[in-house]
Amino acid sequence: MDLTNDWITIMTGETASTHNTLQLSVRGMTCAACVARVERALSRVEGVTQAQVNFATEEAAVTLDEACSLEAREALAQSLVAAVDKAGYHAQVHRPDVAVEEVIEPWWRVWGGVIFGLVCSVPLMLPMLWGDHHFWPAWVQFALATPVQVVLGARFYKAAWAALKDRSGNMDQLVALGTTAAWGLSCWLWWQYEMTLASGPAGHVGHEGQGPALYFESAAVVITLVLLGKALEARAKRQTTAAIRALQSLRPDTVRRMGPQGEVEVAVSQVVVGDTLVVRPGERVPVDGTVSDGHSHVDESMLTGEPLPVSKRVGDRVTGGAINAEGRLLMMATAVGAQTMLAQIIQHVTQAQLAKAPIQRLVDRVSSIFVPTVLLVALLTGLGWWLSGAGGEQALLRAVAVLVIACPCALGLATPAAIMAGTGAAARAGILIKDPQALETAHQVQVVAFDKTGTLTVGRPRLVDCLSPDGGRWRSVQALEVAAWLQSGSEHPLAKAVLDAAAAVGITGTVPALRDLRAVPGHGIEASLDEASAPRAVHAGLWRLGSTRWLIDRLAPVSPQQRSPDLWMAAERHQAQGATVSWLTHQATESAAPEIVALLAFGDELKPGAQASVAALQALGVDTVLISGDNRSAARAVADQVGITQVHAEVLPADKAREVVALQHDAQGQRRVVAMVGDGLNDAPALAAADVGVAMANPHGSTDVALHVAGITLMRGDPRLVAAALDISRRTSRKIRQNLFWAFAYNVVGIPLAAIGWLNPMVAGAAMAMSSVSVLLNSLSLSRWRVD
Repeated sequence: MDLTNDWITIMTGETASTHNTLQLSVRGMTCAACVARVERALSRVEGVTQAQVNFATEEAAVTLDEACSLEAREALAQSLVAAVDKAGYHAQVHRPDVAVEEVIEPWWRVWGGVIFGLVCSVPLMLPMLWGDHHFWPAWVQFALATPVQVVLGARFYKAAWAALKDRSGNMDQLVALGTTAAWGLSCWLWWQYEMTLASGPAGHVGHEGQGPALYFESAAVVITLVLLGKALEARAKRQTTAAIRALQSLRPDTVRRMGPQGEVEVAVSQVVVGDTLVVRPGERVPVDGTVSDGHSHVDESMLTGEPLPVSKRVGDRVTGGAINAEGRLLMMATAVGAQTMLAQIIQHVTQAQLAKAPIQRLVDRVSSIFVPTVLLVALLTGLGWWLSGAGGEQALLRAVAVLVIACPCALGLATPAAIMAGTGAAARAGILIKDPQALETAHQVQVVAFDKTGTLTVGRPRLVDCLSPDGGRWRSVQALEVAAWLQSGSEHPLAKAVLDAAAAVGITGTVPALRDLRAVPGHGIEASLDEASAPRAVHAGLWRLGSTRWLIDRLAPVSPQQRSPDLWMAAERHQAQGATVSWLTHQATESAAPEIVALLAFGDELKPGAQASVAALQALGVDTVLISGDNRSAARAVADQVGITQVHAEVLPADKAREVVALQHDAQGQRRVVAMVGDGLNDAPALAAADVGVAMANPHGSTDVALHVAGITLMRGDPRLVAAALDISRRTSRKIRQNLFWAFAYNVVGIPLAAIGWLNPMVAGAAMAMSSVSVLLNSLSLSRWRVD
């Protein structure tokens, strides 16, 4: 096996989520007991700290010792593969650049054995349906059943022997013992019949001279049904991995790169950070980057769940995998390979499906003792029937039926299948669930704490009002134009809000020459306008745009309330609603008193889905809380608008975690499950302190951070996805409970029925196969889930 350092670096991960891990594809597992066996084999390898195996995906995630060097990982990877092979299974290190389809067995390998088994089994089974056990001569039954038993059954013998050497039990042992007993009993009865015939007619035994009742069909049908169940499982598993395959399909193979010779088509793998790439209309964005030229709309629905294309201009970020709509874009690559957003999303979804939910660990412990218990029950069943006088033939058939119906396939699929379907459906909606722990805990959430800025609000201030004094000589449009001149070269968020507002009302043109332009930290900005350069409608002099404190200092001893009572009342009204107030003043000469020209009020706009999100959570019986570092008036204003009654304002980022911990206990001291929703930047301590951290990605730089700081990331930044995340968690948890109920129900009901003789081996085999299929189909119903 050639394991190059390049992809070992990717898999062992120089990112926080995949550091020191290897991912293996494991083939040959047949039940939950196999999972425990593979995990034991991997854990025994020196240098491994933890191994988790997912039966549904047939993947293993192996955590390596922190001291394991990059050079040692190649040898360790080979040791892991050898350990799995020695345990009786087949493994290979999974490369992140290999698509899911490539590691799924081809259809002919999955269905070829089933078709062969059906060709041999159906002729044996049909006469039994009308009770004719003697339709086929014994030699025909033997000829049809033996290839199934020997050729198709070889996989069960091999796996059963490997498990026996490991002193463990698995489903293959149950199938091998049961079918061998039925086939062997038939051979014995046939041989005994032939020996009796050879001894003479007087000793003839049989049914009206037709020979004994044989059970070749039971052995052949059971093996065929087990293989059919496995084939149906493989088909259903393919559907559960549809989300990952869809994400992988977003990766284009080639891209056009700008070079000295112009546009040159190269493989995406050759792109490096800093390259200038061309994205034509209809093409996918190859890697993450920023637009350097052009304007277009980009469809990011597969990444964020956002249904509408997003406008992209120069300076905007674009994400690999998105579809360019109508315009030609030039972009500069900022992240390639495993560092792109798409690669990280695929990695996180894969890790979530590989990791085990807490309830699955309990299932694994039950499965580890399940097979030995079933073997004991089958032995007692056979002994009980034999001692009751039923005869060895009937006693053996009853024991075989117990062995066959008890196969714990459904038990191993119950939890991972639901988790795969749930996380896949969530990913399609723009909800990235990074681990099953978050998925399983989210359905228990009783309190959701929201950050304000960037979470419930857009996070960008906008100009909500521009007022001039009643009866004054200045008009608001003129005041806004001067404010835009002062802010034309500033990068401050309030400056951008002024410029956006000016552009919206058509204020454009050349900015006049300003003298002594300077920003006063903590106060505002000022500049002088000379007579020669001042437009006709605007007076020369010193212009200032700044805070209320700066205004009061400049107007002393006359207060702004006395100077302009109407604007002062408007300012108090805006501040009570959480707005930030700035004042534009003009001073004609150095000795003249400043004149109030206009009041500018800035507010942070609510996100469109904020109110609906809070209402949906409250409808689910979840309490909502606002934790903000903003002033109390601003926090209370936002809380009133969205319907939150409990507000914690003026909280420093470091203290938000303390507030979250306090929310985890009610007034009576009872423990509550708390989710914290933040933008992933300064909310990291609070997200970590919460039972469930929900990071809300946004287009202003926190998306990369959000992917690493919380168990759940909302890729679209829509507050309504918070309730949707809790909803898919509740639905997934419900599916897990349903699956476990049905998995146990098949065994709890089926084993006694088989033991008392109400189920023959063929019916038991069909019931066992259908138990796995029903669990998978129940899980796949989650794929129809959509955000309301």
